[in-house]
Amino acid sequence: MKKLLTLMLVVALVFSLFVGCGGNNATEEPANTGTETATETETETATETETETETETTEPEMTEMVMNWNLGATIETLDPGLNAAVNSGHVVNNTFEGLMREVDGKPVYAMADSHEVSEDGLVYTFHIRDGVKWSDGKPVTAFDFEYAWNRNTDPATASDYAWIFDEFNYDSCKAIDESTFEVTLKAPADYFVGLTGFATLMPLRQEAVEAKADGAWASDPTTVICNGPFILTEYVPGDRIVLEKNPMYWQAEEVQIDKIVAKMINEGTAALAEYESGGFDFNTTLPPAEIPRLLVEDPTFRIEARPGTYYINLNAHKLTELQDVRVRQALSLVIDRVAITDMLNSGNIPAINFIPPGIKDANGEEFADKALAYGVDIYNMEANIAKAKELMAEAGFANGEGFPVIEYVTNSSEGHLLVAQQMQDAFKTHLGIDMEVSSMEWGVFQELRKSHEFQVARGGWIGDYVDPLTFIGFYITGSPLNSPEWSNEEFDNLIKGSSAAKGQERYDMLAQAEQVLVEEAWFIPIYNYVDQIHQQDYLKDVERTVLGKFYFGRAYIDK
Repeated sequence: MKKLLTLMLVVALVFSLFVGCGGNNATEEPANTGTETATETETETATETETETETETTEPEMTEMVMNWNLGATIETLDPGLNAAVNSGHVVNNTFEGLMREVDGKPVYAMADSHEVSEDGLVYTFHIRDGVKWSDGKPVTAFDFEYAWNRNTDPATASDYAWIFDEFNYDSCKAIDESTFEVTLKAPADYFVGLTGFATLMPLRQEAVEAKADGAWASDPTTVICNGPFILTEYVPGDRIVLEKNPMYWQAEEVQIDKIVAKMINEGTAALAEYESGGFDFNTTLPPAEIPRLLVEDPTFRIEARPGTYYINLNAHKLTELQDVRVRQALSLVIDRVAITDMLNSGNIPAINFIPPGIKDANGEEFADKALAYGVDIYNMEANIAKAKELMAEAGFANGEGFPVIEYVTNSSEGHLLVAQQMQDAFKTHLGIDMEVSSMEWGVFQELRKSHEFQVARGGWIGDYVDPLTFIGFYITGSPLNSPEWSNEEFDNLIKGSSAAKGQERYDMLAQAEQVLVEEAWFIPIYNYVDQIHQQDYLKDVERTVLGKFYFGRAYIDK
């Protein structure tokens, strides 16, 4: 219990770092330190012959600074407009850059160097920094932002994150000229400026994107064009990617790492062995059983709070028995969240709602305290199980009689399979329901969820900005991330209505929406995330955003 309370305090402290919109991040231009050429003056006399002595200067050999990083799961796409996965999001955060970038928990200017907001809070005018370039040397312009935003909101693009434009009340955008980008909102959104560093809002060069279909341009070193500190130079599907320093990046003088070799080892034991043998400098894929040992013995291992939720998707379109809310609630009730987090040894926080600790409303109150919706008490499993049995009997499935076998799908990593086993045992022991577990490679699993071809599936969500909406907004009808295709008019109206509300009224509407989401139980929260980070002590200045994206633009290796 002490560990749980401590972690909740950690999460709250992490979120408190990200407040409001940051100001300008002034970057001083370095003084000219070029090599000076000496001018020799020759003096001749009639009685002396001068002997010229030539001094040879040998410059020290420069050693390439290479960082070895384990990305974990296989990369599906590196296209900023199409990506929705965490691990490839780390890559995008290092190869592309938006109008703003988060530094020390606050948004600072990146591709933009200033902006103005109209008095009504609806029109934002961003000024593109002079001299910023793409990796091929061409200038980054306001037209690249206009193209990217229009492309990513076009239904034909099928961007998984197109819905995020609705979350900041987006209306339209236009490039006034090459250096002026204007954005119009339908209603004010205080968090909008900080969101402009998000991948879906990063600029794109039209000719690069159109070089190959379906986002393949971004994974091909011959067609990819980046504007971040690194550029892709090698991609071997399922095995590795290689990033190299982008000499055209506007802050290239700050980038000290020459090359990043990123492997895709998704098996925790293998990844840990590679790290401990010195093969990785940075790794976040670890076997749960080793976490207690690492916390005690390894000073290069740490756990950091991460605002996100691990949950289960229920799809009534594929299993009609799930259409009864009593069945869905019963399944949720018998899942022992404390046992799961204890088993994983990871520091994750048991959850019964979606908005994690640390998110506050206008009155400074925690959303995490609001969702004991249908009697789930994570510390009283006896009461939960009794209630679940009553609900199943009322639904006509006492002791599991007549209930079909549940098919559960997840991607194949050790932690996910352990969670599946706990659920499997709970459903059988307490409800008499059998569950079969199918695990698969990450890319296949992602496509299965997108196609909605599952009965029950693992889900996970990491927030994109510090606001309740980022944790529940994508459950609206029609969202591509709404994997079970759930639709609820009351929920949709509350989410949409909150965009026009202000102050505590807005937060109250979002709290009501989360209450509907939890009580309907189409999505069953299990725990709130943390990051497990293995970082060699010689790897310095790795940055991590409040929402958990890694950035290596100022990192270096000091051996």
